[in-house]
Formats: sequence, C-alpha cells, structure tokens
Amino acid sequence: MTRIAHLPQNRHRPLSLAFGQIAILAMLGLLTPVASFAQAPQSSYLPAPSVSWPVQQPPTQFAPQPPQPMAAPQAGVYQPPVAQVAWQQPTPATPPVQPIGFPQPVVVDPARGMPVAPPAPMPLPPAPGEPHPHDVMARLERVEAALAAGHIPIEGIQDPDVAPLGSLGEYWQGVQDPEIETIAQQTYHSRDMVQKPGEKPKKWYDKLSIRGYAQFRINGILDEDPAGAPAQHTGDRSVGDDQNFLIRRARVILSGDVSDHMYVYLQPDFASSVPGSTDANQFTQIRDWYADCYLDIDKVHRIRVGQSKIPYGWENLQSSSNRLVLDRNDALNSAVRNERDLGVFYYYTPKYAQDFFKMVLDEGLKGSGNYGMFGFGAHNGQGGSLQEQNDNIHIVTRLTLPWQFENGQCVETGIQAYTGKYTVLGSTIFPGGGVVSDTPDGTSGNTGKAGIRDERIAATFVYYPQPFGFQAEWNVGRGPGLNDAQTEVIERHLYGGYAMMMYRYETACYGTWIPFLRYNKYKGGYKPERNAPFSFIEEWEAGAEWQINPQMELTLNYTLTDRTNTTAINRSGELSYRQFEGDLLRCQFQVNY
Repeated sequence: MTRIAHLPQNRHRPLSLAFGQIAILAMLGLLTPVASFAQAPQSSYLPAPSVSWPVQQPPTQFAPQPPQPMAAPQAGVYQPPVAQVAWQQPTPATPPVQPIGFPQPVVVDPARGMPVAPPAPMPLPPAPGEPHPHDVMARLERVEAALAAGHIPIEGIQDPDVAPLGSLGEYWQGVQDPEIETIAQQTYHSRDMVQKPGEKPKKWYDKLSIRGYAQFRINGILDEDPAGAPAQHTGDRSVGDDQNFLIRRARVILSGDVSDHMYVYLQPDFASSVPGSTDANQFTQIRDWYADCYLDIDKVHRIRVGQSKIPYGWENLQSSSNRLVLDRNDALNSAVRNERDLGVFYYYTPKYAQDFFKMVLDEGLKGSGNYGMFGFGAHNGQGGSLQEQNDNIHIVTRLTLPWQFENGQCVETGIQAYTGKYTVLGSTIFPGGGVVSDTPDGTSGNTGKAGIRDERIAATFVYYPQPFGFQAEWNVGRGPGLNDAQTEVIERHLYGGYAMMMYRYETACYGTWIPFLRYNKYKGGYKPERNAPFSFIEEWEAGAEWQINPQMELTLNYTLTDRTNTTAINRSGELSYRQFEGDLLRCQFQVNY
C-alpha cells in the first residue's frame, strides 16, 4: 500500500487507467498482500513490546476494538442489529523463524493489547529477469502519453521498449500450408459477414491475405542404361546431366473475400522457365488469376472466371504444397498443361461438402481443396500461360462424392471427363534417326492448325490416411500422338493411371512422417510436349515426407523409372523419343510462409 500512496495524483486521469496500473503492479508483485484482521493469527508474545508474526495487519484505526456498552434503545425508534465482535487478549506464543522476504513483524502495545502502526514494509527486490518497479512506472507513463496524444485504443498500445520480433515470431508459429488458408476462405462459415459493434467497415484490400511457399530440389542419377536416352523427367528440370540444385517453385499467393459475393485469388510463380530454353529460368509467370462470384452468401453456388485449375484429376487439383509425392502422375497430368487454363466454370458445393474439404486439409490428410462437388466449365484447351492456337474450346465436367463413415474414416470417389480439339506445337526432328530433318505433319506449323480431337474420362478413389491411406486414379481416351514413323501427329488411343499407398505417423516431438509407395503408368501421346511424342512410362516410387513443423517439410524419394524422353532432338542420325531407364534419388525441402 505504501507504493500506491506515492503514485502521482492526476484527477483528470481515466479511472480505467488507474485500475490498469494497480492490476499491472499487483501482477508484478509490487503490492504487498493485505489480510484482514479477522483472518490474521490472533497471537502475540510478551513482555512489552510484544512482537507477533502474522501477515501484515491494517493500520490501527481499522483494527477491531473491544466491545463497548450499548446505549439504551429509544421507544419507537428502529435500532439496527449490531454485530458483536468477541475480543480476546493475545496469548503468549513462541515467535517463528521469519522467512526471507516476509513482511516486518507487528509491534503490540502490552498496556492496551493493541497493535501499533508498523513501519512501512520494504518492497521485495524484483526477481532475476523481471523489470524494476521504476521501469514499470516509466513504461506506464509512456503508454499514458501515447493514449493522450494519439487517442489510440488500449488494445492497440505496444510497449515502445518491446521489439516487434515477438509479433513476427507469433506469425511464424501460425504459418501453415497455404492451401489450408485457401480452403478456409472458400468455406461458408469462415466469412466475416457480420460487422462487430463499434468496428469500422474494412476496406476491400484489408480483407486480403498474403502467403506462399517455395520448394528447393536436388536429384541424383544412381544408375542409367548407357544405350538408352539421356535422363529426363517432364515434371522436374533438375533430372538430367549437368544439373544440381533447383528452385522448383517459388509462389506468392494473394487472396480473400473482397465482398460478400466475390473472392479473388492471385498466384504468380517466380521460378518458371521459358519453354524451349535450355539456359533461362526463374522468370515470373501467372499461375492463377481468377475471381469467384458467389450467387449466395453461403458459397454453395459460384462462377469462376479467369485462369485456374481445370477440374480434371484429383491429383491435378491437389496443391503442390500439399502433395505427398514430388511430381504428379503422367497419365492424368498430360491432359492439361500446368493443370490450368483460361475459362469460365460453375461449381456447386453444399455446406457439408465444404466442411469435408476443409476438414481433411485442417487434419493434415492431404486433401485436394474445394473444387466443388459438381463442376462444369469451358476453357481454351491449350493450357495455362500459353497462347490459344485454334477457335475450339474444351468442355469439362466433374463429380466427386465425399464420404465419412461412423468411425471417422474419410473417403472420396469421383468421375470426370472433357472433350475438345487440341493443336500440337511442332519442332524439327530427324524422323526415325535419319539424315533428313522435318517437322511432323499435324502440328501447328503444318496441317494441324485446326486441332485434333482430344477427349478423356477418368475415375478417382481416395481413402484418406487415417493413418493408413490409399489413392488411385485411372483414365482412358483419345488424343494427339506422334505416329510410329515420327512423321505425323494423329489421333491415337491412350490410357494410364497410378495407385499409391501411404501411412501417416504422428510423433510427439519429431513432427509427422508419411512413407509412401506409388506405381505410375501411362501409354499415349504426350500432347503438351512438342510433336506430342507417343510415350510409354512405367515407374515405381518409394519415399517419405517428414513434416518437421507446419513451416518446413523434407521429402526423400527413390525412383525406378522406364520413361520416354520427350525432348525433340535436332541432330542428324539421332533418334528422338527413346526410353530412359534408370534409378533416381530425389530430395526436396519446402518452406511455407
């Protein structure tokens, strides 16, 4: 109490601030606890002056007095009842040993049997690492000055002596897979439709969030057939000769609800390469740039306009930041270059489906995101960030059914299909390994400007890892493919898919481990590549993903592959599109921010 008595008096100071100061001082241990006299031990010891060792007592004027004779009641006057306090003279007692830091003993007057005013207790020194009381008072005065000068809300005040690294640390702890934030924004109950009392309406740009991820890779060729084609992988430029470290992806995402009926999503990639270039990479390229126009505030019906992923293939829709294996399967990924295109799409997602898509991502079960339970749309057909080559558009549709059984197991089944005409880009080769170069017919530079029929249908089955998981997709169809003589791109049959097993193991201190095993097969034209080489791919992949924490992931992958090298070779006497057979050891480190 002595410390409070010396505080500067300011009658114009807000009462809430005075209470705030008292509360802060009490938490710092600067207020000496005061116990009521009734709760204090009623003991002292003689001879005078007697000293007892109770908790510090209140001043003399507040101490209870012996009972006094009561005046006679007056007739007709109400007399309130008076509590009788029993007074007991203190009895001698042996003084206990005073503990270190205990308040000063109370001195008792033996004549009256009453405690006299004790000397002011000395405040305890601050504990190691805690601020001194004078420093606390100085900080309080600075906070008050900031309040008076800038009229800043109390919850917005930050101690000037505290560095902002604390808030950055809290933000870092909250960083997670970017896809989790995306699915949260696309779910009905995550919207902030109701304005809080007293809260100013947010500007549209205040509703946007920024996040992203980056992936760094290094691959090694452990074994290869010397008589086969050079090492090459359509999904990873770092697989091959004279390759070491690679920035596979460097994404920054800007998204959010700018109004109750519109959501925007912008995602450039800062690690793209120029098609056909052998020495230029890490250029900026638009990956996603679209707006979702909601027809209702519950986000059940929406129309998407812009460049986005095409709803064909569950793994194609799954974000690379959330995918278990390093690269998507060839069978379905060859359907759409970059998995994206420019178009218009309609998505129907009832509330229970929104909850399902959000839940599997929140639980770390490697979901594919919210692309509707039913989707239908039209797009150019040439592929994301590539110029359209013909007047035809592609039509695509998809239906997926999410299930959750009574034991909590989540399952998703789906079917999807598309149709259109695709124009293949051509490149000069030496057909059959001869000495005469030529660009195959049926490509954009020759007779294939109008495009070749391109249609597929695929089925999906996903048994989410809880903890054991299984995932499989398969597609069949017809599309552009180079003939066996390598002289013309024609319409050819195609088929292929993948099957993968995984097991999700969560540890108490060492993150989450997900080992996996995948089989991948495809036979058909690889239309996104020059001349649409007819390819055969069969490979096994085994590895594990280690989720160190929500911000960092490490993936190791061992691959046994037999795949067609899709590089067009323009050298006389050398045959293009031979098979590469070999063993690969691959490593990727991912950071989320």
